[in-house]
Amino acid sequence: MPTKAVTDASFQSDVIESDKPVLVDFWADWCGPCKMIGPALEEISDELGDKVTIAKVDIMENTEIAAQMGVQSIPLMILFKNGKPAAQKLGAAPKGALKAWLESEL
Repeated sequence: MPTKAVTDASFQSDVIESDKPVLVDFWADWCGPCKMIGPALEEISDELGDKVTIAKVDIMENTEIAAQMGVQSIPLMILFKNGKPAAQKLGAAPKGALKAWLESEL
């Protein structure tokens, strides 16, 4: 299951109202570490897609939601459960570490 692009307009329905946990990756095109973890998140989405939706928010195009969530530096991943932020991870990490962190929070 590919990662899902989420916008300011779709955040409420895609993330807050989702019936399963959603990991939101806040990223930008100019961010090297963001691009490094992109493929890992795609793989994790394939592996854990039945348990969690992995969404991506481009903070340059979606400034409203980035401001609402207090995004100061990226990559920032926030796990939402039942519409509320439940855990977050700042910075790039290898796929194994990202997956282990996510699984421990689900």
